[in-house]
Amino acid sequence: MKITDVEAIVLRQAEVNEGIADGSQDDLVIRIHTDEGITGIGEVDSSPELVQALVQAPSSHAVAVSLRDVLIGEDPLDVERLWQKMYRGLIYFGRRGIAIHAISGLDIALWDIKGKALGKPIYELLGTPHRDRVRAYASMLMPDTPAEVTTAIAALVDQNFTAVKLGWGPLGKDAELDVALAAAAKAAGGEGVEIMIDAGLGYVADAGTAIEVAREYERLGIYWLEEPFEPDEYEAYAELADTVDLRITAGEQDATWWGFRELIDRAHVDLVQPDVTRCGGITETLRIAELAYSRGVATVPHAWKSGIIKAASLHCNAVMPDGIWQEYCVADTPIAKTLTVQRLPIEADGYVAVPTAPGLGVDIDENVLESLRVG
Repeated sequence: MKITDVEAIVLRQAEVNEGIADGSQDDLVIRIHTDEGITGIGEVDSSPELVQALVQAPSSHAVAVSLRDVLIGEDPLDVERLWQKMYRGLIYFGRRGIAIHAISGLDIALWDIKGKALGKPIYELLGTPHRDRVRAYASMLMPDTPAEVTTAIAALVDQNFTAVKLGWGPLGKDAELDVALAAAAKAAGGEGVEIMIDAGLGYVADAGTAIEVAREYERLGIYWLEEPFEPDEYEAYAELADTVDLRITAGEQDATWWGFRELIDRAHVDLVQPDVTRCGGITETLRIAELAYSRGVATVPHAWKSGIIKAASLHCNAVMPDGIWQEYCVADTPIAKTLTVQRLPIEADGYVAVPTAPGLGVDIDENVLESLRVG
């Protein structure tokens, strides 16, 4: 089998609110075609046009290449070797950031091809499965008021969620409001619902304020505090994590095994959150999870976009020794809700099943794709 073409397709809904942290308003979908008629799909959660250029732009020289040129003519089943070839091809201009974001989407699509070619779901190709379902937490932007939080949590509990993460929005601007919003969420959820808070980098590097808020979150019984600081503020992370008992988490902004080694060893976080569409794909997510596990750190994949990232994350969770949570984006956007035919429903006990069809186990709804396609 040989790769014959690589597509990087930009999607965008009709109206985009640039003032909110909702990456499901646009998308970059990857399609890799082969000479045997098998097409693999992937997704990149980044700036769509920038990543599209990395995939499709002409090559410059041996270590500044077009990712499309790297893959055309190659055997798509040799996924790990192609990861290394893509990484080496981008050494000159990007070993992090959008370069790795681009590799991520291509890696997912290659695994999708391999699973389809072998007639197996991806998780069966990755190692020994530890689970066929994962407990899901609904992931949404933090509302502006405690009353709105109460309404939102009640609606999600009615949809069978037993955990909810609220992030960004007003968080990080007023410590008292941050605590009030978390208190409203915890009260609305009750004893059986875990509440996670994503500060959306809001405390920048202010460990003192973050420690005060974290102490209040501990009192409330909040499950974790995510991304309180900007991603390279390792000293602030370490001070916070070493001071409080509350789980401190981060990682959606990071990429590659090497980047997560820095995060784990220098920031002392309790839990890392590699995004399979940003950190290096399925291949690199599992390497990161293995590293974290060896350091006594848990891994929960970050997943905010369509059914493609949900499925890819579920396959990783199936084989990770500590696949304890599946992030489940509940944004009310067509990309989040309708891009894939399979909707991956939440079961009555709050779990979501790992797809069992060959490859990713999800298919793109071509009508939705064409309605959102801009490039």
